[in-house]
Amino acid sequence: MKRCLAVGVFDLFHYGHLRLFKQIKQKEKNSKLIVAIQKDAFVFKYKPQIKLFYNENQRKEILNSIKEIDELIFYTEVNEIVKEVEFDIFCVGEDQVHKGFEEAILYCKSKNKKLLRIKRTPHISSSDIREYLNHQKYNSNEIWG
Repeated sequence: MKRCLAVGVFDLFHYGHLRLFKQIKQKEKNSKLIVAIQKDAFVFKYKPQIKLFYNENQRKEILNSIKEIDELIFYTEVNEIVKEVEFDIFCVGEDQVHKGFEEAILYCKSKNKKLLRIKRTPHISSSDIREYLNHQKYNSNEIWG
């Protein structure tokens, strides 16, 4: 059985995230999907201005309910997790292009691991949702306590 690895923050879970997982399972039939969730401290390291809606354990609980996902783990840096996990196929969204992903992809190529690029779902992203919510002038504590 092929083992697929996908990584991300997965805060503000949305339809595009779900489509990512479904596309992986459709393209790699009978595979095991391992999803790595970036730990909070490392999200803040690279995006100190970001306000996460959910902490890493809450994001794990949300993702745990997705039937396409076979295993959930945490990671710190993408160029490190590819060296730590046993997998055959590295699944990358077309927008995942920063230096860490470039290094991870080079590592995968050097180890003859397959790269599966997944197209974005049009008109949806966590950044778009954040932008919209930032313009709504509300306090998230009023909603979530």
